[in-house]
Amino acid sequence: MTRTIVMTGGTGGLGTALARRLIDEDVRLAVTYLLPNEATEFEEQIVLGEDRLFLRRVDAANASAVKDFMADVSELWGPIHGLAALVGGWAGGRDVEDTDDVRLERMLDLNLRSAFFTVRAALPYLKKAEFGRIVLVGSRSAIDNPPGQAAFNMAKAAVMALGRSVASELESTEVTASVLLPSVIDTPATRATLPYADYVNWPTPDEIAGVAEFLLTQEAGVMNGAMVPVFGKA
Repeated sequence: MTRTIVMTGGTGGLGTALARRLIDEDVRLAVTYLLPNEATEFEEQIVLGEDRLFLRRVDAANASAVKDFMADVSELWGPIHGLAALVGGWAGGRDVEDTDDVRLERMLDLNLRSAFFTVRAALPYLKKAEFGRIVLVGSRSAIDNPPGQAAFNMAKAAVMALGRSVASELESTEVTASVLLPSVIDTPATRATLPYADYVNWPTPDEIAGVAEFLLTQEAGVMNGAMVPVFGKA
């Protein structure tokens, strides 16, 4: 069976690693991006024809844009079997007292609203498939709550609540939802943001993508509402 998998924010480090794992499988990929340079790099690394790759610039924090994208994917390829909502971002260095509204809204847009709008738009098409899998990205910080990044912590905690909520709502269906909980992922962007950090034990995008790859399979149906730690020794 050919699976259709949607990856919002799929041109980032984790999305590219996941796509690289999926291209050898019987899979069609519908991928959104926001930064054109990321899309160019993605296409250079993930060489697929138009019959297997649908790439579009979409602001995942725009509910109508996400809804239109899902409808177009379904019109092109039918039911959607997998959703990896990978849009996200981190901003720290501010205690609650010093967190301005712009920073708060940015964290909510990138991490929570993007995930909620994506899941909501995809659910009707996932339910039409033989089986459906949802993979969200939370954070270890949503559990540990380190200081200086309350807006990020709050947004990711809400993503975890979204995952648990939708998993409960889907118990009578063949659709499941799981949430990955990374700490910090070893990407060039992360190293640039944290230039003095010890990145030796940071998990790589490929290592986390391996877990996401399994969660998107039919065999992962026994996992629903799982909060999956993927931070290794970091």
